[in-house]
Amino acid sequence: MQSQPAQIQDWPLPEVRGKYLRDVALADLCWFRVGGTADVMFMPADVDDLSAFLAALPDEVPLHILGAGSNTLVRDGGVRGVVLRLGAAFGQVTQTSQTHMLAGAATLDVKLARAAADVSLSGLEFYRGIPGAIGGAIAMNAGAYGGETSDVLVEVEALDRAGNKHVFSADDLQLSYRHNGYSEFLVYTGARFEATPGDQPTILAAMEEISAKREQTQPIKSRTGGSTFKNPGGANPQGPKAWKLIDAAGARGLQVGDAQISELHCNFMINHGQASAADLENLGEQVRTLVAQASGEDLHWEIKRIGEAV
Repeated sequence: MQSQPAQIQDWPLPEVRGKYLRDVALADLCWFRVGGTADVMFMPADVDDLSAFLAALPDEVPLHILGAGSNTLVRDGGVRGVVLRLGAAFGQVTQTSQTHMLAGAATLDVKLARAAADVSLSGLEFYRGIPGAIGGAIAMNAGAYGGETSDVLVEVEALDRAGNKHVFSADDLQLSYRHNGYSEFLVYTGARFEATPGDQPTILAAMEEISAKREQTQPIKSRTGGSTFKNPGGANPQGPKAWKLIDAAGARGLQVGDAQISELHCNFMINHGQASAADLENLGEQVRTLVAQASGEDLHWEIKRIGEAV
C-alpha cells in the first residue's frame, strides 16, 4: 500500500484562487516554535474558494485546520495531508445590528474585543485575555476571566468536509466547558456574537485590567501556548484548578530538556529555545502522572496536539 505522504505529493491539487505551499515549516506559525512540516498548506481566497477546494478534496487525504497557533503543539514528524489556514479574507469584524458583531474565523480574539469596545458594546471584554482566533474559540468554547464563548455566541457559519455551507445556532454545537459537542468535521468561517450596549470608558478599563492581570500572571513573553490542561472542575469556580493540582504535585518548574513548566503559572509550558515537540509533550505527560499520583485527578490536555512523532 502506498504511504500517506506519497499520496498527498502525487495528488493533483485543484485549481483555486487562493495559495498552496508545500513542505511548510509549522514551527514558524505556532507559539511554541516547535514541530515538523506540513505536506501542503492551503490558504483560500474566500469562502467560495474554500468550498470549491473542499468539494474536490478526496476523502482519503487528511485535512487539518491551523488557526493562530497559540494553543497548538505540532509534533516533530510534521503533519500529513493538507493543513488549512484562513487568512485576511476571514479576519474582518463588522457590527451587524445594535447588539450583534460578526467576526470571521481568522479574527484574533483581541480584535473582536477591541472592535466591540469601539462601538461601546460590552460582554466581549474577556476575549482580550485569550490568545487565539475566533475559529479556535468556537472549536473549544474558549473562555477566560469570567466569560466563555458559549455565553455570547449566537450562530456560526461553517463548511462541511464536502464544501457545503451551513449556519448553526450556538445550541446546535452543544458547547460546554472547553468542549464543542458537534461531532462532524466543520471548518468555521465566521460567527455572530451578542453584546450589550455599555459605557466605553468602563469597557476599555475592564480590558486594560484583563491585559495587566494576564501580563502579571502568565509567561506571555516566552515561547508558550495557552493553558496546557483543562480544569478538572470545569467552569465551577469551586472545583479543582489544574494549576493548583500541578503545584501541589511538586511540578512547578519541572523540566525536560529545554521544555519547562512555568514558574510564574504552572499550567503553562515554556520552550526556552531548543525544546522539541516531544520534550514538551513528554513534560506534559509527566505532569499528568505526578498529578494523578498526588491527587487522583486525571488532567486532560487543553493544548491541541497534531501531527506525527519522529
